[in-house]
Amino acid sequence: MGTRGVEGGVIGFRLDEEHEELRKSVEEFARDVVAPVIGELYERGEFPYDIVARMGRMGLFGLPVGEEYGGMGGDYFALCLALEELGRVDSSVAITLEAGVSLGIMPIYRYGTEAQKREWLPPLCAGEMLAAFGLTEPGGGTDVAGAMRTKARLEDGHWVIDGTKSFITNSGTDITGVIAVAALTGSTATGTTSNGKPEISTILVPSGTPGLTVARKYSKVGWSASDTHELSFDGCRVPEANLLGERGRGYAQFLATLDEGRVAVAALSTGLAQGCVDESVAYVRDRKAFGGPIGRFQALQFKIADMETRAHNSRLAWYHAAARMLAGEPFKKEAAIAKLTGSDAAMDNARDATQVFGGYGFMNEFPVGRFYRDAKILEIGEGTSEVQRMLIARELGLST
Repeated sequence: MGTRGVEGGVIGFRLDEEHEELRKSVEEFARDVVAPVIGELYERGEFPYDIVARMGRMGLFGLPVGEEYGGMGGDYFALCLALEELGRVDSSVAITLEAGVSLGIMPIYRYGTEAQKREWLPPLCAGEMLAAFGLTEPGGGTDVAGAMRTKARLEDGHWVIDGTKSFITNSGTDITGVIAVAALTGSTATGTTSNGKPEISTILVPSGTPGLTVARKYSKVGWSASDTHELSFDGCRVPEANLLGERGRGYAQFLATLDEGRVAVAALSTGLAQGCVDESVAYVRDRKAFGGPIGRFQALQFKIADMETRAHNSRLAWYHAAARMLAGEPFKKEAAIAKLTGSDAAMDNARDATQVFGGYGFMNEFPVGRFYRDAKILEIGEGTSEVQRMLIARELGLST
């Protein structure tokens, strides 16, 4: 990973030169390119096409993908570093990258055939095209497998898909190219195998395929400059070769994808938490009241010190989870801890930053108002906080 070093028997976290260079370049990009324009885009609910194109040219979408497929040949930790730095400035841009890579690109990179990789990965890595992750359904929520109703059947060499997916990020942009759809493919009418368990497979559906309908974008509390839609499939036909990985392994694929994604969301959450600190420190230095800067008041000093502590702990948590992931060690528990810690830090820091700013914190022209609106979804997406606690308890052997 490039962050772990041993000095005098003590393990320390320091970025190596390559990762630090990446972090600085994304920090500068977020400050100089994203920050000046994202407020207006956010208020208009407008997708940041120019920013996405520039991230593509920087290679951010291809960070963890091999060079033979148009990627940068880096690692997942590099992606998470980029997400944290983007998250310090804006979560809509950060989640567009997170979903585009960890939920869109990675399933194709991990499980796709050579032909699928050659077709889809180069434009996806270049940011010329976005991929989406079609898992959640309107009546499903956390019970993904048990509540899945989307079905796919083989007919004359094609998969025919019927069903609905909800809350799908990057699914309706002008550059959305493909959606990986989880569907019941069992041979029985209920979509189950002979042992009664759901047989779930993943099928690649190109945008514009007849029978695929992209609903009007959601009106959301936060992430207003990101793209989220409901998708409907009505007799949607794609070639049998569009199966991603093995038939019946779709749910296992998505579980693995979600474990990795939780580390990425933890990094994004850390960025939001740190952004709240950054904005608060700058504000209390400049804001004058009662004869001087308000940063001299201990009540605000302590509040910001607590915010910095949360951001620091959140960063350590996702670094640890990423280290285990890249070392090939089990990391399910650590990913859940990182995601829980990060989302808690983001929500708590957003609330406290808004309080530090007072009335100005309630104004959309200040970033902390945007941070406050964006933080809540981090406790829900990629598995709710309750799910993370369930996973942690299960890994401790406490499940019944």
